Amino acid sequence: MATIKEYLTTDHRKCDELFASMEHKASQSLSDAKEMVKEFVYETDRHFQLEERVMFEEFEQKTGMTQGPTQMMRHEHSQMRALMKDLLDAIDKNNNDKFFGTSETLMILMQQHNMKEEQMLYPMAEQHLSAQSDRIVEMMDSLVVE
Repeated sequence: MATIKEYLTTDHRKCDELFASMEHKASQSLSDAKEMVKEFVYETDRHFQLEERVMFEEFEQKTGMTQGPTQMMRHEHSQMRALMKDLLDAIDKNNNDKFFGTSETLMILMQQHNMKEEQMLYPMAEQHLSAQSDRIVEMMDSLVVE
């Protein structure tokens, strides 16, 4: 079974690929990209929920750190959720400038965010949660998203 870091890093790559496909489709036709944008938003929010509802909770419970890295990651998730909402709004209004301006901002934030998680938070989680890794990955794998 994958480690927590492997599982979540693989999911990052899936979201990155969806983002690239979404931008490519939108560059051809913004209105035709709506379903792909919705898929990207759904899968990215699903990823956030895997972290927030499972891994972060387990990490905080094990370490007692609730005001540290997980708090910052939740804040960044909130920022990215707002940007994803703006993407959907730009699609609904067929506003190319807003869509591509927002997607550029989102891409930069996602890259920085993913790097922090992959290089700092996930290794910390592995260090503290390695004994529970299989159980945590199973919980994330079976999570029903809201």
